[in-house]
Amino acid sequence: MIDIRGLGYFVAETPDLTEWQRYAEDVLGMMTSSAPGGGLYVKMDERPFRMLVVQGEQRRYVASGWELAGEGAFKDALATLEKAGVGYELAPQALCAQRGMQAIALVTDPSGNRHELGWGHRSDCQPFVSPQGVPRFLTGAMGLGHTVLPSPNFDASVAFFRDVLGFGLSDIFNFRPDPNGPAIRIHFLHCGNARHHSLAIAEYPVPSGCVHVMVEVDSMTEVGRAHDRMVAHKVPLSATLGQHLNDRMTSFYMKTPSGFDLEYGYGGLQVDWEHHSTFEFTRVSLWGHDFSAGQKAA
Repeated sequence: MIDIRGLGYFVAETPDLTEWQRYAEDVLGMMTSSAPGGGLYVKMDERPFRMLVVQGEQRRYVASGWELAGEGAFKDALATLEKAGVGYELAPQALCAQRGMQAIALVTDPSGNRHELGWGHRSDCQPFVSPQGVPRFLTGAMGLGHTVLPSPNFDASVAFFRDVLGFGLSDIFNFRPDPNGPAIRIHFLHCGNARHHSLAIAEYPVPSGCVHVMVEVDSMTEVGRAHDRMVAHKVPLSATLGQHLNDRMTSFYMKTPSGFDLEYGYGGLQVDWEHHSTFEFTRVSLWGHDFSAGQKAA
């Protein structure tokens, strides 16, 4: 199995980079700069970027960038992919330079989501200075946060992430919009860090290519300030403030300019995996998180 350490970055597409720049700076409280080869870097810690937004015709999520420990782990990953019969491409140098990695393997999962497995991130270690005064985002060894991807080819996707990419199962939610109907499965997955989940996969399609991404701050005050900025800049709310049952994150959800949601939260669970027991939870949140708010706004 492949030893993934965390979600290093993600790539999104938009027709309007200026809209994303305003959203990142004015609402998220992150820094922006021009990316090599075109596009927008969004910076949230000492690295040059954690989000890359590229110009394109669509509003969508393009790829998840997963970080490996080093060159040896990268070579082991290629061998694992080959042994499992999973096709991959080595990224051209221009793409590696834009992503700031030594080498990247491009892989598509059984549900059509693109993954970039890379090693050796490049960083000038310049400080993060939020234009909105956000003290810090929780990243470091835990990666930028988490991503939730549509996985209609669910069983094959579960096997791919478990048996090839090496993710472990944190917990399970069986969503039943009709109490008497079949469950829509959502699995929460962890990798080589303490974050409760760096990835979740959901058994339904999503036009934007992503259900949501999550970023975490270090106080509830910063969640509230971000909520105020969302309202002030008329960003559509996707779900009201609430606290999740499984990872204990207190958060709200809003739309990004690329059409998927972003969860802005505090207090996420950090897990000692040697002592964790996987379980199925039967409600999304302990309180709040009214997802019908997004439908009302639409």
